[in-house]
Amino acid sequence: MSRELILGAVAYDPKVVTIWSGFRAWFRERGVDFDFVLYSQYERQVEALVDGAIDLAWNSPLAWIRAGRLARRRGLDVRAVAMRDTDRDLTSVVVVRADSDLHTLDDLRGRTVATGAIDSPQSTLLPLALLAERDVKVRRHDVGVGLHGDHIGGERDAAKALRAGEVDAATVIDGNLLLFGREGVLPSGSVRVIGQTAPYDHCNLTAGPGVNASEFVQLLLSMSYADDQARPLLDLEGLKQWLPGRTDHYEGLAATDFYTQDGALNAAGYRP
Repeated sequence: MSRELILGAVAYDPKVVTIWSGFRAWFRERGVDFDFVLYSQYERQVEALVDGAIDLAWNSPLAWIRAGRLARRRGLDVRAVAMRDTDRDLTSVVVVRADSDLHTLDDLRGRTVATGAIDSPQSTLLPLALLAERDVKVRRHDVGVGLHGDHIGGERDAAKALRAGEVDAATVIDGNLLLFGREGVLPSGSVRVIGQTAPYDHCNLTAGPGVNASEFVQLLLSMSYADDQARPLLDLEGLKQWLPGRTDHYEGLAATDFYTQDGALNAAGYRP
């Protein structure tokens, strides 16, 4: 590789330092020189990627959409070059208490629905798109704004509000519904699913305009869960296999008006 590649990641949790420090060491031992910088929010990371301040970005799905729009506005291009196996074909669900008289999404007309943060694709934007035209009242839980839902505190607070009977329904990603069951936030059997989004993809590794990251990506895709050095890093990052990036499962999120078509912030009340 002719020069060191710089990757951007958002520090949504202290483990992010451990994860990318470990990846950096793993890559350097194999002759690929890269380093990382951390951002406090995705909007600044996206702007840095398009400006060329970093070469790669570990992007949320919302950040991917904005990166593409900002790049196109300048006549440039960004590419989704890799993603985790766990980033593909996710869904979000609308849940009600098991003893509720609500059975369909139409039953939620005029009722109160708890969501995660304003910028959470999985707990706010996509579920509310599913509930469009049903005239629901939204009680949002703005925890970790700017982290695009990677901080699940708002999603957990929405689940707690449902369990406490403060709202009629809550919206969570399917994986977190299982997590909240294990945590006891929503004990097994305490809720019912009455709606589910179409499958969508989550994060991807985005290469900036004109960046040749082929050697890096090839080595990334070769990481094996059988590798004793790599396995703890993969576990921390929540995957067993890296896959090539794909972009055809972001249509539902792209259809929301969170950003304008040229990538400007467009959500009322959003301040990362």
